[in-house]
Amino acid sequence: MAILVNKDSKIIVQGITGTEGSFHAGQCLEYAGNVVGGVTPGKGGQTALDGKVPVFNTVQEARKEVGANVTLIFVPPPFAADAIMEAADAGIEVIVCITEGIPVDDMTKVFDFLKDKDSRLIGPNCPGLLTPDEAKVGIMPGFIAKKGRVGVISKSGTLTYEAVHQLVKEGLGQSTCVGIGGDPIIGTKMIDLLEMFENDSETDAIVMIGEIGGAMEIEAARYAKDHVTKPVIGFIAGQTAPPGRRMGHAGAIVSGADESAAAKMAIMRECGLHVVDSPAEIGKTVKAQLAVTA
Repeated sequence: MAILVNKDSKIIVQGITGTEGSFHAGQCLEYAGNVVGGVTPGKGGQTALDGKVPVFNTVQEARKEVGANVTLIFVPPPFAADAIMEAADAGIEVIVCITEGIPVDDMTKVFDFLKDKDSRLIGPNCPGLLTPDEAKVGIMPGFIAKKGRVGVISKSGTLTYEAVHQLVKEGLGQSTCVGIGGDPIIGTKMIDLLEMFENDSETDAIVMIGEIGGAMEIEAARYAKDHVTKPVIGFIAGQTAPPGRRMGHAGAIVSGADESAAAKMAIMRECGLHVVDSPAEIGKTVKAQLAVTA
């Protein structure tokens, strides 16, 4: 098992004929072979990736013709919100939006639109999803991952890769890796994924990587205290960031007393999470906790 995507996922790429969309669609197809189509308005009837996948004008057509249930979005910021809503309107179950720089006002509209839909949005401004050996939906480097039983949740793209690397160094694999994105408004939060991994019979431990700014990690830690029985290993990026300074992600700015790295780490520890001070400690800490619970 895994969460969100697996070997049976039928993936389409919105923006497949663009430079970024074409390159990463090819990488996803090469990794697991389950990219079944693409969408570019006005280019329906053509093919992409050297003729390997059909291109459709709309997501609705792609869903009808190739049974798409997952979409990967590489659409420029001014049009990305519409692309997300089009996918949701077509009934796509999992929507992964890589696009960075979508206006907050646009995402507010998307957030309201999705309330009445059955679609789950990952991102935007995220590296996407990876279920090792089964499905790659995004820009995560598949070759660094290994099939296993540790779920990974991360706000940071590069720290997702570092966590995976640390786990593999310890001989541990991943059930699914999820990069949720660091924008102020995102589709899927840490709490949602903690619940999914807790309910996944083939996930034994969870790595949760957060960063300064916002209260998501605190809410997730309090949820985990009451609802998660599996060990959760946590890390907060931005420990040396000065208050009021935005660090990388649009949401990574400390504006309240509980939004600093130190404050979040303290609350996470109070809630029973196994918090590490450096990403270099993630793998060995997960291994130690799995040994305790074995």
